[in-house]
Amino acid sequence: MSHAIPTFDGYGLGLRREHYRDFLGTDVPVDFVEVISENFMVDGGQPLDILRRVRERHPVILHGVSMSIGSADGLRVDYLKRLRKLADTIEPLFVSDHLSWSRFAHFNSHDLLPLPYTEETLAVVCRNIDMAQEALGRAMLFENPSSYVSFAASTMAEWEFIAEMSRRTGCGLLLDVNNIHVSAQNHGWDAQAYLHGIPADRVRQIHLAGHTQGQDLLIDTHDQPVNDEVWSLYAAATAMFGPVATMIERDDAIPPLPELLAELAIARNLRDGHAAVKEAA
Repeated sequence: MSHAIPTFDGYGLGLRREHYRDFLGTDVPVDFVEVISENFMVDGGQPLDILRRVRERHPVILHGVSMSIGSADGLRVDYLKRLRKLADTIEPLFVSDHLSWSRFAHFNSHDLLPLPYTEETLAVVCRNIDMAQEALGRAMLFENPSSYVSFAASTMAEWEFIAEMSRRTGCGLLLDVNNIHVSAQNHGWDAQAYLHGIPADRVRQIHLAGHTQGQDLLIDTHDQPVNDEVWSLYAAATAMFGPVATMIERDDAIPPLPELLAELAIARNLRDGHAAVKEAA
Protein backbone atom coordinates (compact mmCIF):
# COMPACT_ATOMS: atom_id res chain seq x y z
CA MET A 1 0.00 0.00 0.00
CA SER A 2 1.06 3.61 -0.44
CA HIS A 3 2.26 5.38 2.66
CA ALA A 4 1.87 8.92 1.34
CA ILE A 5 0.49 11.07 4.15
CA PRO A 6 -1.15 14.41 3.37
CA THR A 7 0.05 17.56 5.08
CA PHE A 8 -2.28 19.90 6.92
CA ASP A 9 -1.37 23.33 8.21
CA GLY A 10 -3.80 24.42 10.90
CA TYR A 11 -4.57 24.85 14.59
CA GLY A 12 -7.00 22.72 16.53
CA LEU A 13 -8.31 21.48 19.85
CA GLY A 14 -9.23 18.16 21.36
CA LEU A 15 -13.01 17.81 21.27
CA ARG A 16 -14.23 17.11 24.82
CA ARG A 17 -17.76 16.63 26.16
CA GLU A 18 -17.62 19.94 28.07
CA HIS A 19 -17.46 21.82 24.76
CA TYR A 20 -19.94 19.86 22.61
CA ARG A 21 -22.51 22.66 22.78
CA ASP A 22 -19.93 25.22 21.68
CA PHE A 23 -18.91 23.18 18.67
CA LEU A 24 -22.45 22.29 17.64
CA GLY A 25 -24.02 25.69 18.20
CA THR A 26 -21.35 28.27 17.44
CA ASP A 27 -18.64 28.95 14.90
CA VAL A 28 -15.53 27.91 16.86
CA PRO A 29 -12.39 29.41 15.23
CA VAL A 30 -10.32 26.24 14.84
CA ASP A 31 -9.04 24.46 11.75
CA PHE A 32 -9.69 20.93 13.04
CA VAL A 33 -10.67 18.90 16.09
CA GLU A 34 -9.20 15.72 17.48
CA VAL A 35 -11.24 13.02 19.24
CA ILE A 36 -10.36 9.89 21.21
CA SER A 37 -11.14 7.13 18.72
CA GLU A 38 -12.40 4.58 21.24
CA ASN A 39 -15.14 6.93 22.47
CA PHE A 40 -16.78 6.74 19.04
CA MET A 41 -16.10 3.16 17.94
CA VAL A 42 -19.75 2.27 18.45
CA ASP A 43 -22.74 1.41 16.29
CA GLY A 44 -24.90 4.52 16.34
CA GLY A 45 -25.95 6.44 19.42
CA GLN A 46 -25.49 10.02 20.55
CA PRO A 47 -21.65 10.17 20.61
CA LEU A 48 -21.35 9.14 16.98
CA ASP A 49 -24.19 11.46 15.98
CA ILE A 50 -22.41 14.38 17.66
CA LEU A 51 -19.16 13.52 15.91
CA ARG A 52 -20.88 13.36 12.53
CA ARG A 53 -22.41 16.80 13.14
CA VAL A 54 -19.09 18.29 14.23
CA ARG A 55 -17.47 16.71 11.16
CA GLU A 56 -19.82 18.76 8.97
CA ARG A 57 -18.15 21.90 10.38
CA HIS A 58 -14.53 20.84 10.98
CA PRO A 59 -12.00 18.27 9.77
CA VAL A 60 -11.46 15.53 12.39
CA ILE A 61 -8.40 13.60 13.57
CA LEU A 62 -8.95 10.20 15.20
CA HIS A 63 -6.52 9.68 18.09
CA GLY A 64 -6.45 6.23 19.68
CA VAL A 65 -5.30 5.18 23.14
CA SER A 66 -5.60 1.39 23.13
CA MET A 67 -4.22 -0.07 19.91
CA SER A 68 -1.22 -1.25 21.95
CA ILE A 69 1.21 -1.12 19.04
CA GLY A 70 3.97 -2.60 21.21
CA SER A 71 2.09 -5.79 22.15
CA ALA A 72 4.26 -8.82 21.52
CA ASP A 73 1.22 -10.98 20.71
CA GLY A 74 0.05 -8.68 17.92
CA LEU A 75 -2.99 -6.47 17.42
CA ARG A 76 -6.65 -7.32 17.87
CA VAL A 77 -8.43 -7.84 14.55
CA ASP A 78 -11.82 -6.85 15.96
CA TYR A 79 -10.37 -3.55 17.20
CA LEU A 80 -8.92 -2.78 13.77
CA LYS A 81 -12.24 -3.58 12.07
CA ARG A 82 -14.13 -1.19 14.35
CA LEU A 83 -11.53 1.53 13.87
CA ARG A 84 -11.67 1.05 10.08
CA LYS A 85 -15.45 1.40 10.16
CA LEU A 86 -15.19 4.66 12.11
CA ALA A 87 -12.49 6.01 9.80
CA ASP A 88 -14.52 5.15 6.71
CA THR A 89 -17.51 6.98 8.24
CA ILE A 90 -15.68 10.12 9.41
CA GLU A 91 -13.00 10.37 6.69
CA PRO A 92 -10.45 11.84 9.13
CA LEU A 93 -7.43 13.95 8.38
CA PHE A 94 -5.25 11.46 10.25
CA VAL A 95 -5.57 8.32 12.36
CA SER A 96 -3.06 8.19 15.20
CA ASP A 97 -2.08 6.22 18.28
CA HIS A 98 0.84 5.94 20.73
CA LEU A 99 4.24 4.27 20.76
CA SER A 100 3.44 2.17 23.81
CA TRP A 101 1.79 -1.04 24.92
CA SER A 102 -1.15 -1.66 27.22
CA ARG A 103 -2.30 -5.21 26.50
CA PHE A 104 -0.95 -8.76 26.43
CA ALA A 105 -3.21 -11.80 26.15
CA HIS A 106 -6.04 -11.19 28.68
CA PHE A 107 -4.19 -8.48 30.62
CA ASN A 108 -5.01 -4.84 29.94
CA SER A 109 -3.38 -2.09 31.99
CA HIS A 110 -5.58 0.65 30.57
CA ASP A 111 -2.43 2.76 30.55
CA LEU A 112 0.25 3.70 28.01
CA LEU A 113 3.24 1.64 29.13
CA PRO A 114 6.82 2.24 27.92
CA LEU A 115 8.89 -0.06 25.73
CA PRO A 116 12.56 -1.03 25.72
CA TYR A 117 14.25 0.43 22.67
CA THR A 118 15.88 -2.63 21.15
CA GLU A 119 16.00 -4.29 17.74
CA GLU A 120 13.65 -7.00 19.00
CA THR A 121 11.08 -4.42 20.12
CA LEU A 122 11.49 -2.49 16.89
CA ALA A 123 10.67 -5.61 14.88
CA VAL A 124 7.49 -6.19 16.92
CA VAL A 125 6.36 -2.56 16.64
CA CYS A 126 7.02 -2.39 12.89
CA ARG A 127 5.18 -5.66 12.29
CA ASN A 128 2.18 -4.33 14.20
CA ILE A 129 2.25 -0.97 12.40
CA ASP A 130 2.31 -2.75 9.05
CA MET A 131 -0.70 -4.80 10.12
CA ALA A 132 -2.61 -1.73 11.33
CA GLN A 133 -1.92 0.32 8.22
CA GLU A 134 -2.91 -2.55 5.96
CA ALA A 135 -6.15 -3.10 7.90
CA LEU A 136 -7.04 0.60 7.87
CA GLY A 137 -6.02 1.15 4.26
CA ARG A 138 -4.00 4.24 5.22
CA ALA A 139 -0.78 5.31 6.86
CA MET A 140 -1.03 6.23 10.53
CA LEU A 141 0.70 8.69 12.84
CA PHE A 142 2.35 7.52 16.06
CA GLU A 143 3.00 9.68 19.09
CA ASN A 144 6.14 9.74 21.19
CA PRO A 145 5.36 8.76 24.78
CA SER A 146 5.90 10.44 28.12
CA SER A 147 7.75 8.06 30.42
CA TYR A 148 8.86 7.67 34.01
CA VAL A 149 11.11 4.61 33.77
CA SER A 150 13.70 3.51 31.24
CA PHE A 151 15.08 0.06 30.43
CA ALA A 152 18.68 -1.02 30.94
CA ALA A 153 18.20 -3.29 27.91
CA SER A 154 17.65 -0.35 25.52
CA THR A 155 20.29 -0.12 22.80
CA MET A 156 19.13 3.10 21.12
CA ALA A 157 17.72 6.47 22.08
CA GLU A 158 13.97 6.98 21.88
CA TRP A 159 14.30 9.38 18.94
CA GLU A 160 16.52 6.89 17.08
CA PHE A 161 13.90 4.19 17.60
CA ILE A 162 11.14 6.48 16.35
CA ALA A 163 13.11 7.56 13.29
CA GLU A 164 13.84 3.96 12.30
CA MET A 165 10.25 2.89 13.01
CA SER A 166 8.99 5.56 10.63
CA ARG A 167 11.58 4.69 7.98
CA ARG A 168 10.70 0.99 7.99
CA THR A 169 6.91 1.33 8.02
CA GLY A 170 6.25 4.63 6.25
CA CYS A 171 4.14 5.81 9.19
CA GLY A 172 3.94 9.47 10.06
CA LEU A 173 4.76 11.05 13.38
CA LEU A 174 2.65 12.91 15.91
CA LEU A 175 5.20 14.87 17.92
CA ASP A 176 4.05 15.62 21.46
CA VAL A 177 6.30 18.48 22.56
CA ASN A 178 5.13 18.27 26.17
CA ASN A 179 6.02 14.56 26.24
CA ILE A 180 9.51 15.36 24.98
CA HIS A 181 9.97 17.89 27.77
CA VAL A 182 8.55 15.57 30.45
CA SER A 183 10.67 12.59 29.39
CA ALA A 184 13.80 14.71 28.91
CA GLN A 185 13.47 16.09 32.42
CA ASN A 186 12.70 12.69 33.93
CA HIS A 187 15.58 10.85 32.24
CA GLY A 188 18.17 13.58 31.76
CA TRP A 189 17.85 13.61 27.98
CA ASP A 190 18.68 16.59 25.79
CA ALA A 191 15.36 17.81 24.40
CA GLN A 192 17.06 19.67 21.56
CA ALA A 193 18.95 16.52 20.54
CA TYR A 194 15.61 14.72 20.54
CA LEU A 195 14.14 17.25 18.12
CA HIS A 196 17.18 17.05 15.85
CA GLY A 197 16.89 13.26 15.77
CA ILE A 198 13.33 13.25 14.44
CA PRO A 199 12.94 12.99 10.64
CA ALA A 200 11.30 16.30 9.74
CA ASP A 201 9.62 14.93 6.62
CA ARG A 202 7.58 12.45 8.68
CA VAL A 203 6.09 14.89 11.21
CA ARG A 204 2.46 15.70 10.45
CA GLN A 205 1.07 16.90 13.77
CA ILE A 206 2.19 18.46 17.07
CA HIS A 207 0.52 18.13 20.46
CA LEU A 208 0.86 20.74 23.19
CA ALA A 209 -0.26 20.10 26.76
CA GLY A 210 0.46 20.80 30.40
CA HIS A 211 2.08 18.67 33.09
CA THR A 212 2.44 18.56 36.88
CA GLN A 213 5.52 18.41 39.10
CA GLY A 214 5.42 15.23 41.16
CA GLN A 215 7.64 14.43 44.12
CA ASP A 216 10.55 13.35 41.94
CA LEU A 217 9.29 13.39 38.35
CA LEU A 218 7.22 15.44 35.95
CA ILE A 219 3.82 13.84 35.37
CA ASP A 220 2.04 14.18 32.02
CA THR A 221 -1.36 15.10 33.44
CA HIS A 222 -2.92 17.18 30.64
CA ASP A 223 -4.66 19.26 33.31
CA GLN A 224 -2.58 22.43 33.21
CA PRO A 225 -1.88 25.20 30.69
CA VAL A 226 1.21 24.79 28.51
CA ASN A 227 4.17 26.20 30.45
CA ASP A 228 6.98 28.45 29.26
CA GLU A 229 9.55 25.66 28.82
CA VAL A 230 7.20 23.71 26.56
CA TRP A 231 6.37 26.85 24.59
CA SER A 232 10.12 27.41 24.04
CA LEU A 233 10.54 23.82 22.85
CA TYR A 234 7.55 24.27 20.53
CA ALA A 235 9.17 27.36 19.02
CA ALA A 236 12.30 25.30 18.34
CA ALA A 237 10.19 22.50 16.84
CA THR A 238 8.38 24.84 14.46
CA ALA A 239 11.76 26.07 13.20
CA MET A 240 12.66 22.47 12.31
CA PHE A 241 9.38 20.98 11.13
CA GLY A 242 7.58 23.95 9.59
CA PRO A 243 3.82 24.24 9.27
CA VAL A 244 2.09 21.10 10.55
CA ALA A 245 -1.21 20.60 12.37
CA THR A 246 -0.84 21.93 15.93
CA MET A 247 -3.29 21.41 18.77
CA ILE A 248 -3.82 21.96 22.49
CA GLU A 249 -4.64 18.76 24.38
CA ARG A 250 -6.52 19.05 27.70
CA ASP A 251 -8.06 15.99 29.34
CA ASP A 252 -8.74 17.06 32.93
CA ALA A 253 -9.60 20.28 34.77
CA ILE A 254 -10.99 21.37 31.40
CA PRO A 255 -11.49 25.16 31.30
CA PRO A 256 -14.05 27.17 29.33
CA LEU A 257 -13.42 27.13 25.61
CA PRO A 258 -12.11 30.74 25.41
CA GLU A 259 -9.17 29.81 27.65
CA LEU A 260 -8.11 27.01 25.30
CA LEU A 261 -8.55 29.27 22.28
CA ALA A 262 -6.26 31.81 23.96
CA GLU A 263 -3.61 29.11 24.38
CA LEU A 264 -4.04 28.14 20.75
CA ALA A 265 -3.48 31.77 19.80
CA ILE A 266 -0.09 31.63 21.55
CA ALA A 267 0.89 28.67 19.36
CA ARG A 268 -0.27 30.53 16.26
CA ASN A 269 1.69 33.65 17.20
CA LEU A 270 4.86 31.71 18.02
CA ARG A 271 4.85 29.81 14.75
CA ASP A 272 3.71 32.66 12.53
CA GLY A 273 6.18 35.00 14.22
CA HIS A 274 9.03 32.62 13.56
CA ALA A 275 7.95 32.21 9.93
CA ALA A 276 7.87 36.00 9.48
CA VAL A 277 11.38 36.35 10.90
CA LYS A 278 12.65 33.54 8.69
CA GLU A 279 11.05 35.08 5.60
CA ALA A 280 12.52 38.50 6.39
CA ALA A 281 15.97 36.97 6.73
